[in-house]
Amino acid sequence: MVSNIEKEISHKPLKDEIYDALHRQIIAGKYGPGDWLRQDDIATQMGVSMTPVREALDLLVAAGLAERVPYRGVRVREMSAKDVADAYGLRLILEAITAREAALHITPEQISNLEKKMDEMKKHVKLNEMPQERQLSREFHSAIAEASGNDLLAKVYAVVANAFPDWLLYEALYRKPELLAGSVSQTYEEHTAIMDALINGNADKAVQKSIEHVLDSGRWLEEYLNIPSELLREKEKQVFHLIKKSK
Repeated sequence: MVSNIEKEISHKPLKDEIYDALHRQIIAGKYGPGDWLRQDDIATQMGVSMTPVREALDLLVAAGLAERVPYRGVRVREMSAKDVADAYGLRLILEAITAREAALHITPEQISNLEKKMDEMKKHVKLNEMPQERQLSREFHSAIAEASGNDLLAKVYAVVANAFPDWLLYEALYRKPELLAGSVSQTYEEHTAIMDALINGNADKAVQKSIEHVLDSGRWLEEYLNIPSELLREKEKQVFHLIKKSK
């Protein structure tokens, strides 16, 4: 059970504050995969009513960090190795598609929005700021999907992004804080490379840099989440085969 979680509440809409607090606790490993998020317990600990807690749990479910089990409640999401590999493969495909389409259709206003998100990400480099950095990173990639100009593609991308266990990768930073500086720096460099391709309207380069960015996540999946390498390599092989055939 999480202790002193109420200390993480500040001055924002209550459901968002509860969501942020639970989000941080999950990423920090204080709630593990499969742990139940008991609505009444959380409300008691935080000194709030049940309604904003329920709304916060709905946000966690929508974000892919938790799952709702009929007649039982909400728990931190559990994913099998196959689930993770499947999400990884789909993420590779969709990052390539959205990057290509965005490079061809992105507007100056959308470029400015992405640049602002990157500037904001640069401000969140400490371990306790990783939930904010993760959210901004997700918004960065979602904004690229929206810049594709294809509403259906953006919706499909959002579903896959929520299924991808990047929050578990961030949790690895809490176990190995010595990795933090290198991880933050590398992520920023990879985002910058994607941005440069989008600004220049270079669709092939946008695809390349986006795939490289996800491949880096694949290495983390293998090393820190112990996802079998053969599952990840098979997904990569499938994606590369599709990309090669499309050229």
